[in-house]
Amino acid sequence: MKEVVLITGANGLIAKELAKKIGNEFEVRFLTRKKRQPNEYEWDLKKGIIDESALENVSHIIHLAGANISEKRWTAERKKELIASRVDSATLLRNTLGKKEIKLKSFISASGINFYGTLTTEKIYLENDPPGHDFLSEVVVLWERAADHFKEQNLADRIVKIRTAVVLSEKEGALKKMLPPIQYGIGSALGSGKQYMPWIHVEDICSIYEFALKNANFHGAYNAVSPQHATNSDLTQKIAEVLKKPLFMPNVPAFVLKLLFGELANAILEGSRASSQKIQNAGFQFKFPDLHQALNSLLKKDS
Repeated sequence: MKEVVLITGANGLIAKELAKKIGNEFEVRFLTRKKRQPNEYEWDLKKGIIDESALENVSHIIHLAGANISEKRWTAERKKELIASRVDSATLLRNTLGKKEIKLKSFISASGINFYGTLTTEKIYLENDPPGHDFLSEVVVLWERAADHFKEQNLADRIVKIRTAVVLSEKEGALKKMLPPIQYGIGSALGSGKQYMPWIHVEDICSIYEFALKNANFHGAYNAVSPQHATNSDLTQKIAEVLKKPLFMPNVPAFVLKLLFGELANAILEGSRASSQKIQNAGFQFKFPDLHQALNSLLKKDS
């Protein structure tokens, strides 16, 4: 019998790629708002309902659900949605597990590298550093607290929190948004360009979840970030190099981004480094530790 892994956030990039990666070894189920496949089960956060059959014989939950941070301006309503999509979904799972008296082997939750705050400093953050004081930090703190409750209520043997950096994929996310202007020769860095952009290749983030799933001594918070640090300017230049495109446009001024995105612009204009040493010490090996190598693998697949 294969162990059952239930994944939330079924429509996200990581969920789809991870399911392909672990599908031979585990029985993978998804929680989704609308069932389309036999291994999908419906839930509705607003109504607080879940198809409880999704939890039959479940051993592990990988909690990836959460509204996209950078998709819309941060209105008061949007901020509530960003928190609720992460915290209320975990609470619904926790309450249902408690009602059915199910104990998991592991509850593995997505988290964010913005735990440490949205600011540009020369500090390299470690997992035991305190959280920051801005909105994104607040989101991540509440997100992780919701995960910790599974252990406190004895609903899981171990909790893992994956503090995820910017995931590089040509399919969606930051890289996909950065590609068109560079391809058309009008790409440029954002703001000062000196803000750090902690990043990770999509294959490596999926491998981290697989590693967390299979290693019973893996618990607590981990920075899921490449060992090689890069600024926004570095990333822009490396993309242009791989695509063999010139970069001659001036940086996009900070005030333009603030006009376009409001408070969300802070997450684009600021950023610090985080260390990946803890996860490497635990035995994880990055396949794509180098930015140029990572971009080559994503952007030159047909060459």
